[in-house]
Amino acid sequence: MTMQSEAGRPTWSRQIEFTLAGIGCAVGLGNVWRFPYLCYRSGGGAFLVPYLLMLVLLGIPLLYMELTVGQYLRKGPVLAMAKLCPLLKGVGMATVAISFIMSTYYNVIITWALYYLFSSFQSQLPWQSCNNTWNRPNCTDYATNSSSTSTASQQFFNYRVLERTTGVEETGTLRWELFLLLLLAWILVYLCIFKGVKSTGKVVYFTALFPYVILVALLINNVQLPGAIKGIEFFIVPEWEKLLSVEVWVNAAAQIFNSIGIGFGSLMAMASYNSFNNNVLKDTLAIAITNSLTSILAGFVIFSAFGYMSYLQNIPVSDIAVDGPGLVFVVYPQAFVTMPVAPMWAVFFFFMLLCLGLDSQFAMVEVMVTSLMDSYSKPLLRFLRQKELLVLVVCSGAFLLGIPHVMQVGIYVFQLMDHYTAIVSIMFLAFFEVVAICWLYGVKRLSSNLEEMTGKKPNIFFRVCWMVICPVLITIILVFSVIQFRPARYESYVYPDWAQGIGWIIAMASIIWIPLAALHTLWVLPGSFTEKLRKSIRPFALDEAALSPYYLQKRDGLGEVIPNVAVISSIIPLPEKPPVQTNL
Repeated sequence: MTMQSEAGRPTWSRQIEFTLAGIGCAVGLGNVWRFPYLCYRSGGGAFLVPYLLMLVLLGIPLLYMELTVGQYLRKGPVLAMAKLCPLLKGVGMATVAISFIMSTYYNVIITWALYYLFSSFQSQLPWQSCNNTWNRPNCTDYATNSSSTSTASQQFFNYRVLERTTGVEETGTLRWELFLLLLLAWILVYLCIFKGVKSTGKVVYFTALFPYVILVALLINNVQLPGAIKGIEFFIVPEWEKLLSVEVWVNAAAQIFNSIGIGFGSLMAMASYNSFNNNVLKDTLAIAITNSLTSILAGFVIFSAFGYMSYLQNIPVSDIAVDGPGLVFVVYPQAFVTMPVAPMWAVFFFFMLLCLGLDSQFAMVEVMVTSLMDSYSKPLLRFLRQKELLVLVVCSGAFLLGIPHVMQVGIYVFQLMDHYTAIVSIMFLAFFEVVAICWLYGVKRLSSNLEEMTGKKPNIFFRVCWMVICPVLITIILVFSVIQFRPARYESYVYPDWAQGIGWIIAMASIIWIPLAALHTLWVLPGSFTEKLRKSIRPFALDEAALSPYYLQKRDGLGEVIPNVAVISSIIPLPEKPPVQTNL
C-alpha cells in the first residue's frame, strides 16, 4: 500500500527544525540528574561500556523504527498503531495517556526551576546561609556526614520552596507562589506550541541549542575550581568489577530508553509532520548521538562541581551524589554559593533547566494534540473552531491536574506519580510496541516502507536488531524491572499501602488501554473468533472493515469482490489506490 502525503497536514518549515525538536524532546532534565547519578552508582567510567552498547543495539534501532512509522503513515501514535497492528492499537492510546500523565507533573519541575531562577536575582543567594526565617535549628552551611543535620540548600528546598508536610497523609495548603509559577509555566508552553509545528519549529532553535552554551560555560568555570579534577576522576575512572552486575546493564538500557523517549509517542508524532521522502536515518543518528553526548557533557559539569564541594567540605564525593530533583535543586545549588559571581551562575543554570524542561514538555503535549486532531479533527474543529483552542483546552486540563503538586503535599504526589509512570508503565508499553511493529507488522514490511520513502532498504544490522536483539533486550529489562521493583519512597519516607494502591491505579491508567483496545478490535472485526484474530494482526484490517458494509457481495470472473464505487464515494473520498484492486 502506498502512502501519499496527506492533504492539509502541516510540515516543518525546514528539516533542521524537526531534528532540533527531536533533540530538544530527547535531551531533558534526566540527562542532567539521572545519567551522572547512574554513572556514579554503576562503576563510573565502566558504566559507559553498557550505556554505549545499549545505545547502538537498542536506542538507535528503536528510534529509527518509531520515526519511520510516524513519517510513513503521517499519523500520531494512536492511528499509526491502529493501522499497523489493529490488535495492539491500544499501545498508541497508552503512549498518549502516559505522555499526558507525565506532562501534568513534568511541568512542576519547570515551576521549581522558575522559583529558583527568580530567587537568584539577588546579591546573596537565599540558600547561602542558615540565617533565614524558614531555617531549622539543625541547619548547617556545609554538607556533613551527620544524618541529624541538613544543609541550608536542603532546608531552602524543603521548607521555603515546597513548605512540605510530614507525609502524603497531611495535604497542607496551596502554595500560591508555586501555583502562579505553574500557571506561568503552562502559559509559556502554550505560547510556544499553539501554532503547531510552525511555532514549535521556531522556538526549538533557542530551547534546544542554548542549554549547550550554558553547559560549556559551566564546565569551563567548574574545571578551574580546586578539587574539580577529583570529582571528574570519580565520574570517569572505571570500576570494572561493577560490570559483572546484571543491574548495571539493565540500568544502562533503561536510561537509554527513558532518555531518548522510546514508547512515549512524542517523536513518532513529530515525525508525522516530516516530508514523505525525508532521510530518517540521518535524524535518528543526530537525535540519539546528541542525546548521549549531552549526558556525558552534563556528567563532567555535575561531577566537577561535586569535586569542588568535596574539597571545601572535606568529605568524599560519594557522600554528595544523589538522584533526581535533589541533585539539581539541593546539591548543585550548594556549589554556586562559593563560586565567584554566584548569582550569575545560578541564573544561567536554572535558565538552562527551564530550556531543557520546556522542549521536552512541548513534545508531551504535542502527542495529545496530534492524536486528538488525527482521530477527531472534524467534531473538535466544529466545536472549538480553531486548533489553537484545542491546544488551550489540553494545556488547561493538564494545568488543573497539576495543582496537587503545588500544594504542601506536592513533593510526595510528584514522587508517587513519577515512580509509577516513568518506571512501571513505560517498560510494558515499550514491550508491546516492539511486538506490534517488529513481529506482527513485520521487519519485511517496515523495510519496504523505508525503501518507498528513501529509495534504500535498512541494512542487515537494523533488520537483525528489529527482529531479534531489541525484543530480547526489552523482555530482559521488563523481567528485571518486575523482579527488582521496589515500592515508591521519598528520602526516608515510606508511602502507606493506600498511596501505593493509588500509584498502581496511575500506572494502569496507561497500560489498561492495551487490553481494552484489543477487545474492541476483536469486537468490530467481522467473522468467527479465529477469523477475527487472524484479521486483527493484519495491517489496515480496521480500514477494510470500515469499508466492508459498502461492498457489493458479488464477484467478477476472477473471484474478486467488486466495490460499489458509487456508494463508497458518497460516504468517504476514495483513496488514490483503492483497498481492493479489480482486474477488469
